[in-house]
Amino acid sequence: MLPGALLLDFGGVIAEAPPQRSAPPALVLRVYNLVRGALTPGEIQRSLTEGAAAWAAWRDEDWPDELTQAEVWERFVLPGWPPAAQVPVRGAVKKLSYEWAWRDSWKVRPGIREALVAASERSVPVGVVSNTLSGAAHRDFLKKAEINGFFRVQVYSDEAGVRKPNPQMIWNATDELGVAPESCWFVGDTPRRDILCARRADVAMAILMRSARTDAEPSGPEPDETIGDGFALRDLLLSAEK
Repeated sequence: MLPGALLLDFGGVIAEAPPQRSAPPALVLRVYNLVRGALTPGEIQRSLTEGAAAWAAWRDEDWPDELTQAEVWERFVLPGWPPAAQVPVRGAVKKLSYEWAWRDSWKVRPGIREALVAASERSVPVGVVSNTLSGAAHRDFLKKAEINGFFRVQVYSDEAGVRKPNPQMIWNATDELGVAPESCWFVGDTPRRDILCARRADVAMAILMRSARTDAEPSGPEPDETIGDGFALRDLLLSAEK
């Protein structure tokens, strides 16, 4: 049976990129220009790198509410900075968060366009459910890749105020689509966050799409299906129609 909706994680499912430095040089330069010499590039780079590591450890909490963009910077980056550096960064948090989240190297994963077309042809609504510092960056990538029109809803943790594995992320999407969670498929690339979130939300099928980070993430519940790319997801849709 076809799903009532198809819900996809962003990173590792819709798009993938090679690993990026915790402190991208362009972001370091942007902050350096903002603070007008109150910190050296090396100090900024170190703060971003150490802050990213501390933030990653915080994200491994079990049912976390999401931090706002301002809270991420205040809690993990700005402590110890002189006021002359803190003040201009606080005024540019939205733009800086966008730049920290954005990846020039993002590419749509193989077969995802084909899976989206298959869902559209079968009137299966599709949504994005993703943890991110900047949902705006993800929305802009989908527009740039010319696939945003396939998505009826996009739920991002920085906008929702919660993050996976909190099932509210999935329920926000199903509420907006007007479908029951137990009729939906959810596709993610990490057992610990995505498959656990799907189990807690009681979706019909929890699907693991393997990515470069799948084996590096903490283990979690077993998925109902494990696939390698979007072509396999398309094939699942075609099989469900029979």
